Amino acid sequence: MMSRYSLITVSSHSRAHTAVGIHPSPLGILLLAASQSGLRSLTFCPDSMPCTPDQGSRSDSARARRIIELAVAQLDEYFSGQRMRFELPLDSAGTRFQRETWNAIGTIAPGATLSYQQLASRIERPRAARAVGAACARNPLPVVVPCHRVISANGSPGGYLGGAGRKAWLLHHEVRPAP
Repeated sequence: MMSRYSLITVSSHSRAHTAVGIHPSPLGILLLAASQSGLRSLTFCPDSMPCTPDQGSRSDSARARRIIELAVAQLDEYFSGQRMRFELPLDSAGTRFQRETWNAIGTIAPGATLSYQQLASRIERPRAARAVGAACARNPLPVVVPCHRVISANGSPGGYLGGAGRKAWLLHHEVRPAP
């Protein structure tokens, strides 16, 4: 169950209503944001500071709240080993290349890994391994879009937005049997 969430308006220009939720997980506190169209972001909150959403101008968005609630339920199922793939509407912003990379990341089977080079080949850009790495680093939905499944060509884990410890935890979590 989510410990707290509030509603904010993302931008006075977009008039898009966004629900923001704070949720505890085995990886620490997660900050989730959803628009009426889908989940926009998942952020690992730093241990050293409180994780609080921006308290900008409030407005109501029942659909965005439902998306947050669905994401929280699916994250709980994932962390308990009952789910390995997410079925959520997504509304993350990125370049065409980033979105193409994130879509390809979503096709990597749970418990499996691909190198940045293999992922670049999968999206038919075999010379774009570094760009794939950069797209992984800008993934606004870690865990949900499982960029932790992308590793270096030499088999080392490579970088991860949430830190090496979280990446190792996620990879280990996906290969052990469900309870």
